[in-house]
Amino acid sequence: MASKNTKVVPEAKAALNQMKLETANELGLSNYESMDKGNLSARQNGYVGGYMTKKLVEMAENQMSGKK
Repeated sequence: MASKNTKVVPEAKAALNQMKLETANELGLSNYESMDKGNLSARQNGYVGGYMTKKLVEMAENQMSGKK
């Protein structure tokens, strides 16, 4: 069994990292890349991942429905 952090599409790593930084910026964490994530609350870190997941699901739904 693969590690749960293994990328299904490794070529998407850079795009996902960029999306993470953009999402954090949208949530008011403007210097997220250089931040010590250990100093953030679990809620703050969870918001970034949760909001990013929400955006990815929305993108997939739009693609599946033929919308852009």
